[in-house]
Amino acid sequence: MTDPLAGSTTPQATAARTADGTRPWVVVVDYGSGNVHSAVKALEAAGARVELTGDRDKALAADGLVVPGVGSFSHVMAAVNEHGIGSIIDLRLAGGRPVLGICVGMQVLFDRGVEGGVDSEGLGEWPGEVTELQSTVLPHMGWNTVDAPEDSVLFRGIRDERFYFVHSYAAHSVDLEPHAKARPVHVTRATHGETFVAAVENGPLCATQFHPEKSGNAGIALLRNWISTL
Repeated sequence: MTDPLAGSTTPQATAARTADGTRPWVVVVDYGSGNVHSAVKALEAAGARVELTGDRDKALAADGLVVPGVGSFSHVMAAVNEHGIGSIIDLRLAGGRPVLGICVGMQVLFDRGVEGGVDSEGLGEWPGEVTELQSTVLPHMGWNTVDAPEDSVLFRGIRDERFYFVHSYAAHSVDLEPHAKARPVHVTRATHGETFVAAVENGPLCATQFHPEKSGNAGIALLRNWISTL
């Protein structure tokens, strides 16, 4: 039986596949969380062969997995739990297989979220809480700049670009003990009333609070950078 977690994830392997006409295979996991067709189109424009599916085996076998999320933290977590998305993410990460969370798909990777008085447990991939932004204008909707680390892979060549946000809640820190994860954590931040986490890169697990699929050419470039790691 073929091991669904086997396979190369190096940028060189991606370049070789693309050169011979085989694009990296990305699954956008379909678990009923909003309209995700724009994400599919953006990933295709960035160079991936994309499939929207809720099939567990395909989600495990794909070169890359994208976990979108639209709605409240508790609503998305209920759908994540119902479809076993947490175990799929864990299995992929155990094999070093890339996962990208988007918007609430990023938020649920944290320990917990507090939204509208509802305290919900998250997937616990990263420590921290998702809480309401301290701003006089909510939701945070529109274009904003980000402060990305110099050695970021996701923001390579696009550190000065603007990205599209739609949210009222966010994580505010990613504090990992040095021994907690094998790979360094690169945290990108943005400001709307207060500073919050706009993106995280932690080995095979990456996520963005903003919507790259709605961020024009900058978003396509970011997705292309992520695809280069598959």
